[in-house]
Amino acid sequence: MADVPKREVENVEFVFEVMGSPGEGIDAFDLGDALRALNLNPTLALIEKMGGTKKRNEKKIKLDEFLPIYSQVKKEKEQGCYEDFIECLKLYDKEENGTMLLAELQHALLALGESLDDEQVENLFADCMDPEDDEGFIPYSQFIQRLMSDPVVFD
Repeated sequence: MADVPKREVENVEFVFEVMGSPGEGIDAFDLGDALRALNLNPTLALIEKMGGTKKRNEKKIKLDEFLPIYSQVKKEKEQGCYEDFIECLKLYDKEENGTMLLAELQHALLALGESLDDEQVENLFADCMDPEDDEGFIPYSQFIQRLMSDPVVFD
């Protein structure tokens, strides 16, 4: 059963209990959400490579199929951590004071990498963002902390 410690197997079983149905497993559409619920940060490309689907009810993933996926994604190096995200956002911190323009963050989320749509960005800001100051700046470290500690799930 993959090289997953017993405590982590218990966590995976709990995620399957919440997200799946007994005996059937989880929908492959929810693979990314299940991995994120287990504190992993896979890219959309990695989720697709591991068997995730773009539509519901195309395929189910059972626990014994999920554990090797979990193990492999856990070893994946291309998962950003807090420090990586802070270093990236420092590029937008022109005054080097821990703030950046909200509009620049919004543009980055809408246009760069695995971009989000307008509604997803609005939900993300509502859940994780402090209000911008009078000049349109936000403290980005608190945003990243909230984002990583309380993941936002997009339907």
